[in-house]
Amino acid sequence: MTLRTVLAGAAALGLSMASAVFAQEPVKIALIHGISGHSFEVFSKQAQTGFELGIEYATGGTGMVKGQPIEIIHKDTQFKPDVARAVLAEAYGDDEVLLAVGATSSGVTKGLLPIAEEYEKILIVEPAVADSLTGPDGNRYIFKTSRNSSMDMQAQALALKPDENLHVATLAEDYAFGRDGITAFKAALDGTGANLVTEEYIPQGTTDFTASAERIFNALKDKDGRKVILIYIAGGGDPMGKIKAMQPERFGIEISMGGHILPVLPTYKQVPGMEGAIYYYYESPQNEVNDWLVATHQERFDSPPDFFTAGGMAAALAVVKALETADDWETEALIEAMEGMSWETPKGTMTFRPEDHQALQSMYHFKIRVDEGVDWAIPELVREITPEEMDIPLGRTE
Repeated sequence: MTLRTVLAGAAALGLSMASAVFAQEPVKIALIHGISGHSFEVFSKQAQTGFELGIEYATGGTGMVKGQPIEIIHKDTQFKPDVARAVLAEAYGDDEVLLAVGATSSGVTKGLLPIAEEYEKILIVEPAVADSLTGPDGNRYIFKTSRNSSMDMQAQALALKPDENLHVATLAEDYAFGRDGITAFKAALDGTGANLVTEEYIPQGTTDFTASAERIFNALKDKDGRKVILIYIAGGGDPMGKIKAMQPERFGIEISMGGHILPVLPTYKQVPGMEGAIYYYYESPQNEVNDWLVATHQERFDSPPDFFTAGGMAAALAVVKALETADDWETEALIEAMEGMSWETPKGTMTFRPEDHQALQSMYHFKIRVDEGVDWAIPELVREITPEEMDIPLGRTE
């Protein structure tokens, strides 16, 4: 064996080893979620669990895509906009993540949009809801797997069956989620003949709803026809229970509220028969992805998956589908692959609308059923509300 042969062999081995090392370099994905300092922590933890399960499901348990392992990097926003911006910039810059997923609060997430644009990297919004996140403040690097306020409210309006006989007062939190939600609800009622009598906005974290409820009662009580208080509050405080304790029925007033996470659903036992719309309840969708999620979550955590578990899984499934189908992993190639992309989720098929990158998806009309053998009230499925039934306004249009 000559020296040249030895050197050539060594060089080939070195190239082979380098190729093997390169092939194993991880693709880094950042999860930008508040995991400390707020009542919304539970949403973040559900989304994280769902994302991890989604990666497992989409990769057949390997955690790899195109021969490279997926590495999840966790960043805590502490639910503070300045901290959120800093950790997203750190993820894009110092950590060199390919893309990011987050965040939990709509108000916090709004501040992340320009960071994605500055670094020219994708941010998949999950689970924040506000319409404005894919609206004029958004940009081409933002994709949104979570539902938006218009979906919440168009589905809620369909569940209420609005006509000229319906009078509604709304109660919402005074930030992006609440404001965008009520704007969307008013748009959903437009042309139905229903009358929005008054709007009440309260600070986040409110626990005493007495003053708002009394103003709402006064606005509704003398109306002829069906009278409904629509509550659109993401946090705790049990607004439905406390307003129900004030006996709105003495004025012929009903309460309506969209669905919620399992820890909140016990409070819905106070309103058997109430109808509304929900983003996800584990018994509603009928598909293979949801079957796997429900069975796996029950086995590992001794409980069914919740709202944001399904959402986190949907985001992970979108990530893997994009990585599998894009020509390469440069941002522009990923955007091209994701615009108009459809993929399967626990809620069935979702599709990123090319114009504004909002994922179009089903919602579920429910009616509350109380079963004493179940800890929470059951939002029993009335019917699936498909994306085609909801005229979701375009957000970002440029």
